[in-house]
Amino acid sequence: MSITGSAAQTSVPEPVTPSAVAARPDKPRSGMFASLRVRNYRLFFSGQIISNVGTWMQRIAQDWLVFTLSGYDPVALGIAVALQFTPTLLLSLWAGVLADRVDKRKLLIAIQAGTLVQAAVLGVLVLTDVAVLWHVYLLCFVLGILSALEVPTRQSFVAEMVGKNQVANAVALNSSIFNMARIVGPAIAGFAIVAVGTGWLFVANAVSTLAVIAGLALMKADQLFRGPAVERGKGQLREGLRYVRGRSDLMTVMVLVFFVSTFGITFFTSLAIVAGNVFGTEADGYGMLSTLLAVGTFTGALASARRGSRRKPSVRVLLLSAFALGAIEFGTAFMPTYLTFGLALVPLGFATITFLNTANALVQTSVSPQMRGRVMGLYVLVLMGGNPVGGPMTGWMAETFGGRSPFYLGGAIAALAVVVCAVVLYRARRTPLRTGMRLG
Repeated sequence: MSITGSAAQTSVPEPVTPSAVAARPDKPRSGMFASLRVRNYRLFFSGQIISNVGTWMQRIAQDWLVFTLSGYDPVALGIAVALQFTPTLLLSLWAGVLADRVDKRKLLIAIQAGTLVQAAVLGVLVLTDVAVLWHVYLLCFVLGILSALEVPTRQSFVAEMVGKNQVANAVALNSSIFNMARIVGPAIAGFAIVAVGTGWLFVANAVSTLAVIAGLALMKADQLFRGPAVERGKGQLREGLRYVRGRSDLMTVMVLVFFVSTFGITFFTSLAIVAGNVFGTEADGYGMLSTLLAVGTFTGALASARRGSRRKPSVRVLLLSAFALGAIEFGTAFMPTYLTFGLALVPLGFATITFLNTANALVQTSVSPQMRGRVMGLYVLVLMGGNPVGGPMTGWMAETFGGRSPFYLGGAIAALAVVVCAVVLYRARRTPLRTGMRLG
């Protein structure tokens, strides 16, 4: 790939604290769980295991609550998704600037406290039987604001916990627990909604958030792999955008992530529609489809963790996994029965998480530490910023062309985006790629 930009844009060694230098291994540790040897990351990982189960229980409960309060209207579900992800468009870039300036650990604690309050309020509204659709919409928007601040900060904090050599492995392990929770959470939620309703699931998520706050609070700050804080100044957001614009490798990844995530990765909205409107199942049927998708993403995350401990992420894996995602999604749309549709979600989940992990690791391992927060803010924007369009678009397609249409149209668009990006990369192969952004 052709690389442009000044020498100032070249990746530099990551400055760290004296304690972190002493703790740094002489060479990268290998093994699927290599990052867990780092105490601070181990605390983070433990908290995430508990909290992510609660997060997925809330996600299923929230979707089903909107679906039932609206009279099973697919468009209402799309609106809820749009409200939850619209703040990403407005705040992700600014959140990246903030993450470069402040103590990421303390910022994450504050954000998690806000998330706890949001879940608790929603739970109380439902349990007291006063919740109406606009309440859920408003709290979706509040959660979106918190997520817009949290995701770039958490993504860029990974390298501070484990150091640059273990980023790919830690990113994959994060995905593994996220997707393990995606297996457990929806399975619990589907049956719990039928048994006790949605309200207690929101309360359970609020309680689970305490595990993340505790893990962050117990970390040893002097063992973090921190770079120097970026002083407050004018034009820092524009500086981050210029940095990415001057890196054709980063630009290509960002464009591919935008198209695949906006049009291809719409399962989290469309699965509820397929479960209810195509196959006529209740909440437990929706939960089972989500679980089957999570089986694929969980196994894909473990495979990525193993690969990340042995070699740097490659553009070839990025392209192949993105194309597989599009092709499998297209084929899944035409599965004739609930069982065959559900089984097809397993390889779809595997391809999806391989693509997302590879893209994340490629970006994190190829940027300057001083720019990591801003670059990850842009990455989160292109990853999630299309959801305000993709959410309503998915509902509209399902209502107009049938519940299967988000799968075959989204899969086709994702595969086409890969072909276009592959052609661009092929034409630019004469110049060596940057460290960490190699073709194979």
